[in-house]
Amino acid sequence: MDSTQERTFCKWLNTKLEANGYPPMHSLVQDLSDGVRLIQLMEIMGDTSLGRYNKNPRMRVQKAENVNKALEFIRQRGIKLTNIGPEDIIDGNLKLILGMIWTLVLRFTIADISEEGLSAKEGLLLWAQRKTAPYKEVDVQDFSISWSDGLALCALIHRHRPDLLDYDTLDKSDRHGNTRLAFQVAADHLGVPPLLEVEDLCDSARPDERSVMTYIASYFHAFSTMDQAETDSRRVEKFAELMRSVWTSKNDYERRARALLYALSEVQQKWSASQFTGTYADAKEQSTAFTTYKHTTKRTWVTERQDVTTLLGNIQTKLRTYGLREYTPPPGLALSDLDDAWHDLLQSEANRSRAINAQIRQIKEYLRKEFADLANDFSQRLHAISLELSGVAGPLEDQQDQVKEIQTRLPTLSDALACVARAEQGCVVANVEENDYTVFTCQDLEFELGLVTQSVAKKISFIDNQIVSRNMTNLTPAQLEQFESAFRYFDREETNTLSLTEMSAALASQGVIYSDEDMVFIYDQLVQDYGAVNFEAFINLLVDITEDQTSPEQLHESFCGIAGDKPFVTELDMRLAQLPISAIDYLREVIPSNNNEVGEAEYDYETWLKDVFA
Repeated sequence: MDSTQERTFCKWLNTKLEANGYPPMHSLVQDLSDGVRLIQLMEIMGDTSLGRYNKNPRMRVQKAENVNKALEFIRQRGIKLTNIGPEDIIDGNLKLILGMIWTLVLRFTIADISEEGLSAKEGLLLWAQRKTAPYKEVDVQDFSISWSDGLALCALIHRHRPDLLDYDTLDKSDRHGNTRLAFQVAADHLGVPPLLEVEDLCDSARPDERSVMTYIASYFHAFSTMDQAETDSRRVEKFAELMRSVWTSKNDYERRARALLYALSEVQQKWSASQFTGTYADAKEQSTAFTTYKHTTKRTWVTERQDVTTLLGNIQTKLRTYGLREYTPPPGLALSDLDDAWHDLLQSEANRSRAINAQIRQIKEYLRKEFADLANDFSQRLHAISLELSGVAGPLEDQQDQVKEIQTRLPTLSDALACVARAEQGCVVANVEENDYTVFTCQDLEFELGLVTQSVAKKISFIDNQIVSRNMTNLTPAQLEQFESAFRYFDREETNTLSLTEMSAALASQGVIYSDEDMVFIYDQLVQDYGAVNFEAFINLLVDITEDQTSPEQLHESFCGIAGDKPFVTELDMRLAQLPISAIDYLREVIPSNNNEVGEAEYDYETWLKDVFA
């Protein structure tokens, strides 16, 4: 064991010497005997100078002075040395020398090891146990047999630097190979010199505890240095990341605050420069755009304002947490500047809303008055034409010219009504529902225009018919009245013309009945001669029929035949005679009647014919 310790301790001391430029020792007994190397080691370990000493001692007394100087320094550092004096070192007492070096190892290598309140040997053992716990083949219980297969050393290395060896691929039965690998990796990559030989661990029944502790302590310090470097690196990295995060947050705050302020200013400038064209469509478009702004852009800004405020608060909180100086935003970007800009925006919004609403009210009022003026004027023009139409007088031809002249003015009224309709549509588009300036609607005026147009057409037809009647000198006034009444009755659509069906019914009402074929022939002939079966054509037809075929006696004979020689005719009689329904309805209206005992109407055709042909 002493040979293992001597070799291990010598290597351990050499790591100190070589690191400071001194040549290595080869024998503890010989190299420490003059005290020079011992003084050098104490100056290295104590990081101080021991003053003047004999660097090339020849005599024993000089050697004793050097050794004594070194031992005294050790004692002054609070290190207790037992049963060792200068002569023991000078004379090469290996056992005492190894004991002294072990004391130095404990003091300068192991004493500062601490793990959960345990120090020195117990702390180092607990550290090794914790680091190797995840490896099932490793069971560290001491600083001797537990390290004899090299797996514990490989586990320590793999735990801290898994990049240096692949623990899972190790041959767990190769004790020498695993130990050799650990020594090599530790020396090449961790700066841990091989204080032991492979055989010291693998071929010894019980490896030397002090030697193993010394070697394992080198691992602890190597990894502690690594851990400390990592800790320092992480600390610097964390602080750098903190500062970078704060810097990024500051830039983000300033950028977003600046963009928000610019957006608030820009929209207000846009509103200030906005002009109204005076149309409802333009005012409504601007109103819609303003409403859309409030529902979209404005809400985005509300969210952004809150986020920017929160961001600044987070920055300040983070700085206070780490005791850093509080952040002061650049001039113009403080929260107070955002608050002022927001207040200005709200004021601009209120002004914008009032301006749009006022414009819409003004346009609606204009649309009301515009429609009312057009509607009222149109109504007055209709009234004037009605008065003019009712005042037509003079000879029939003059009346005819006057009414036709009035008729030529009707298209201009249609154009005027179209203007009224456009004005009303403008009110509808603008949602103008009430109008105190007029009682008319476009529908009212359209109806009244239709009445006036019909009145003019009827007046013209009436005058035309009167002219025709006037020229019929071969008819009695009663006949003219009878024929005209029949024409008007069957002119259902008031076009002053009769269709084939209407003409057939009108003739039947006068007792004139033809076959369908003859009726079609007569109708077509009239249309060819007159262009249509107008009043003139109808009267002339009746005149021809009256002169050639129909006499009071003939009509009386016809009615008598229909009535079955009774002095009256019933509706049933007329239906059985197959008179058209329209002719029956007409005769029921014009022939005087009395009801018999069963309530059936009896029409006195004899009295009626006498009145017609009087």
